[in-house]
Amino acid sequence: MTATSEAALPEGGKPLLTTVAIVASCLAFVLIGALQALYGPAIPALRDEYGISPAVAGLSLSAHFAGALLGVLIYHLLRGRLNNRMLLGGSYLLMAVGAVVFAFSPSWALALAGTFVIGLGFGGIDYGLNRLFAVGFGHRGTAMLNLLNGHFGIGAIAGPALIGRFGADSYPELFVGAGVISLLILVTLGGVAAREPAPAPVSADSASAGGARVLPIIGVFIGIYVLHVAIETGVGGWEPTHLEAVGYGTATAATATSAYWAAMTIGRFVAAPISLRWSAPSILLVSCVGMAGFLLLATVPALAPYAYFGVGLMIAPIFPTCLPWLNRAVPGVAAAGAYVIAASMIGGVAFPPLLGAVIDTMEVNTVPLLLFLLAVICGVLSLWLRRNAPDPGGVPGPRDRARTDSVTAP
Repeated sequence: MTATSEAALPEGGKPLLTTVAIVASCLAFVLIGALQALYGPAIPALRDEYGISPAVAGLSLSAHFAGALLGVLIYHLLRGRLNNRMLLGGSYLLMAVGAVVFAFSPSWALALAGTFVIGLGFGGIDYGLNRLFAVGFGHRGTAMLNLLNGHFGIGAIAGPALIGRFGADSYPELFVGAGVISLLILVTLGGVAAREPAPAPVSADSASAGGARVLPIIGVFIGIYVLHVAIETGVGGWEPTHLEAVGYGTATAATATSAYWAAMTIGRFVAAPISLRWSAPSILLVSCVGMAGFLLLATVPALAPYAYFGVGLMIAPIFPTCLPWLNRAVPGVAAAGAYVIAASMIGGVAFPPLLGAVIDTMEVNTVPLLLFLLAVICGVLSLWLRRNAPDPGGVPGPRDRARTDSVTAP
């Protein structure tokens, strides 16, 4: 049975994504993961080329995320007017154009404009593909989203590795290469359905009963997305500083931080088969409890590097697990996915400096405790969702699996 055999079928009986389109989508996520991770290692070369300070060079990532946030919102607003192929195609083109502008810009202002355009395409690809995978695979949506986002992690590891291999001065060639790959992916868009199937009609009784809870449910999902991204970026940004403060060397701290990001990639690939047996509410609750437990262990210096690796494993499934659950919990609110993805980007931009401001008034040793408190709040929100937004449309029971297997068996 192929991955597309259980995808939602729009009018005409074709799947939302063919096998070729699924492979291309995974390649696209490797690409956007690599692009996002290339900015930091390229900073030394950017400073030399444009004569700018580290803080100014860091604006490249800020411009990228600003563009990505706008890209998510534009993609969502245009969904009713343009089809998936046009929107994804436009996103790939924007990313390719932005990459070339950034690589060959004669001025820093134009280079920042290039990163903003890259971000526009990045946001459209991130939102568009996450949405298609969330609605396109039935109860396998969570597994497929974990696989898709796992490939983002592969790119995030590969980008800095390429800079390390070829040197920071090679960043123009790497960005141009990413742009070329983005253009090549365009030829696979024929395997993407133009439109998604209309959501199943909701009975009047169900609508009246659940309507009052729609906004709180979306709000709690947004809270979980903001908080878990805050923890993710908080660990990624402050783990090296914390480890050095408790006695580890710079090299050990850097290696442990790389292991943390690798753990997030590993965790998503591991979560894919698990999500076929465990419900989304259970995975979320275990992830939140696990995050809190490992962050508490990170307060013990001898355990801290290993504890942060555990935090990465626990964070990994949250983003791809909650998105299909959200779509099933509020099927009549098409904008819900855009809200939470945009919220996750805001959390990634806004929280690191906020955490830094808090640490300025305290000690860096308090980092794991501060993040532990956020994880506890995440756990409380997950319990609320478990009670108020059950997920009967997620993982099917044993009888349903047996029935599906008997129908699809050759």
